[in-house]
Amino acid sequence: MIHKRLRPFNTKKTYPEQNLDNDLSQGVVARGTTVFLRGQVSQDLDTRECLHVGDAGKQTAKTMQNIKMLLEEAGSEMAHICRIVVYLTDIRYREAVYQEMGKWMKGVHPCSTGLVVPALARPEWVVEIEVTAVIPDAA
Repeated sequence: MIHKRLRPFNTKKTYPEQNLDNDLSQGVVARGTTVFLRGQVSQDLDTRECLHVGDAGKQTAKTMQNIKMLLEEAGSEMAHICRIVVYLTDIRYREAVYQEMGKWMKGVHPCSTGLVVPALARPEWVVEIEVTAVIPDAA
């Protein structure tokens, strides 16, 4: 294992009353070059077009696609994500956002924080995800 995941868990056990399936941990010990990604949203990174207005699940899918692309451009990958911070504009989006995010993060176990905020930079965005990852040291 490249990174040491502290007390990994799945949200099925932490939040049994919710329909979530997210692999998370209480902390991550990683070695390598740190990659900080700006908060990502449902936006085409080339055209800056806002995508999937009003659909939290589709916004999350596009956001995760952007994160994957940026990590690969940096020389990292989804498996090397250590921390995520999720910003929602409404708690009612939580299930759709975390269900989609869980598909992209299966087996990764980052430490995660989720916040509900009054607004994001544009009113059409309902979710923003910030990621910290690493490019592991050579073995």
